[in-house]
Amino acid sequence: MMADLDQIPIPCSVMRGGTSKGLFLCAADLPSARAERDAVLLAAMGSPDARQIDGMGGAHPLTSKVAIVRRSTRLDADVEYLFLQVWPDRAEVSDNQNCGNLLAAVGPFAIEEGLVEPAGDTTGVRIWMQNTASLALAQVQTPGGVVRYGGDAHIDGVPGGHAPIAIDFLDVAGSTCGALLPTGNVIDTVEGVRVTCIDNGMPVVCVAARDLGVSGCEPPAQLEADPALTARIEAIRLAAGRLMNLGDVRDKTVPKVSLVTPPRHGGAVSTRTFIPHRVHEAIGVLGAVSVATACVLPGSVAAAIATSPMADAGAPLDLDIEHPTGRFTVTMDVVVEAGQVVVRRAALLRTARLLMRGDVFVPASTIEAA
Repeated sequence: MMADLDQIPIPCSVMRGGTSKGLFLCAADLPSARAERDAVLLAAMGSPDARQIDGMGGAHPLTSKVAIVRRSTRLDADVEYLFLQVWPDRAEVSDNQNCGNLLAAVGPFAIEEGLVEPAGDTTGVRIWMQNTASLALAQVQTPGGVVRYGGDAHIDGVPGGHAPIAIDFLDVAGSTCGALLPTGNVIDTVEGVRVTCIDNGMPVVCVAARDLGVSGCEPPAQLEADPALTARIEAIRLAAGRLMNLGDVRDKTVPKVSLVTPPRHGGAVSTRTFIPHRVHEAIGVLGAVSVATACVLPGSVAAAIATSPMADAGAPLDLDIEHPTGRFTVTMDVVVEAGQVVVRRAALLRTARLLMRGDVFVPASTIEAA
C-alpha cells in the first residue's frame, strides 16, 4: 500500500444511509489482516478522540460508522456488506452488530462502484449482511442506468425528500442470538424488571419506561444525564445479554435497551433506545424491526403498551414506531402457528445519498505500527 509515502490514500465514499452516515469502502482497498484494517479505520475516523478532530468521524457513534462492501461469491447475493462501528472515544472497531441504516446506502454504493450492474428503472440488489449472516433485498432507483438520489420520500430525522429505497429483510429472525426469542420466553424478569428479549435482526431488550420511573418521553440528553437510570439500564443490559446467548456484553454494542411507552402521535408505540450508552436521536433500522415485532407478539412488554393488532390477526401490518425525532414505519407479517411466532416478512423504506467520493488519507506509520 505504498508504504514509502508519508500518507496513504484509500478510495472511499461518504454516504448517508437512513439516519446515519459513514465511510463506504471496497474490501479490496483495505488490508486483509484485521489488525491492519482496524488500525487504518481508526486513523481514518480520528479515533480515539472524543472530537475525532484528526479524522472523518463526527464525534458520535451514529456518525462514526464504516461499511465495507465486496462482490459476493454466493449464489443468493450480489454483494456482501460488513458493518463496523468505530468508537470515537476508544481504540476499538466492533463488528458485533449490524447497521440497517447504513444498509440503505449499500445498494447505491455497489452500483456506483460497478459491483452491480443497473437493470432498468429499478435495480434490485441482494445484500448478504456478514455481521448477522442474513439477506436483505434493496430496491434502488436507476433510471438511465444511474442511481437516483433525489425524490419525494421523507424519513423522520433527515431533512428534505429523496428517492425511496425499499428494503426487505429475508431471514433476520434470531440472526444474532440464535432465536427470535433468545431466552425462550416472551417475558423475563431481569434485575427485578419485566422485559421482553427479542432478536429480529437486532438484539433488543424492551422495557416499559414506567417500570424504570421515567415517562419515556424525555429528550435523549435528559435520559443520558440521569446516572441512576443509566446504571440501572446497564445492569439490565448486562444480565439480559447473558440470557440472550451473547455472553459478557460489557464491551459489546448489543443488546440495545428500548424504553417503550404509549404513543403520543398516532403510532403503535413510543421509544427511547440506548445504543447502548447513548440514547439514539431516532431509532436504528433493525432495532425498529425488533421493537415492531415485539409490538405484535402476544404477551410481550411492548404488546401490552402498543396500540396495534396482535400477530395472530394473520395479515401484514404497517407499524409506526415513534422515536425522539419522528416515527419509523415497519411493515410486518407475523403469525403465531402452533404456539410459535413466525416472522414471514419484515420490510421498510429508507433513503440514502452520496455525499463525497475521493480518498481518505491515513498516516503510513499507522500500518507500519499495526
